Amino acid sequence: MLVLASTSGHRRALLQRLGIPFETVSPEVDEHPRPGEEPHELATRLATSKAEAGAAAVPGRIVIGSDQVAVRDGQILGKPGGPAEAQRQLASSSGHAVEFLTAVSVVDARQAPSEQFLHMDITRVQFRPLSQEEIGRYLQREQPWDSAGSFYSEGLGISLLERIDSLDPTGLVGLPLIWVAGVLRQLGVELP
Repeated sequence: MLVLASTSGHRRALLQRLGIPFETVSPEVDEHPRPGEEPHELATRLATSKAEAGAAAVPGRIVIGSDQVAVRDGQILGKPGGPAEAQRQLASSSGHAVEFLTAVSVVDARQAPSEQFLHMDITRVQFRPLSQEEIGRYLQREQPWDSAGSFYSEGLGISLLERIDSLDPTGLVGLPLIWVAGVLRQLGVELP
């Protein structure tokens, strides 16, 4: 009955915490920002597009789509894709705050018309001042090439930070479970 429209292992692991069966589908969504698109608009569009693509691929289910956008000083920090960009991102984030906008869309396509729920979780992360050597050691150990902002808070990346301000710590990892669990209960899904 439940589908996660994501290829992210982190999101899959988070949803598994709820102890309910689900399957995953790979949503084919272009994640590039559109000209003039604000960070919150990008995150919302991608989460919605992923949930809708999942609902089209596996009709008649409850589908969860999520996307995260990292923003520092108004600039979107994408997934670095490799060590050079990750080094640059972390060096420029050193001593600065970065906001992680995690949008979630839940589409209940069990009956027509489908019903959609949308949420935006905002987590503010304060990086401590980092040396180039610290950044290099971190990147060599975790290789966060697929993570917006170039670090994994659920791993060694936590050591790069001074503080995290969040209403839901799972939002920073990529799927705010407090909100998701509430919507699933509202839709009649029994949680353990």
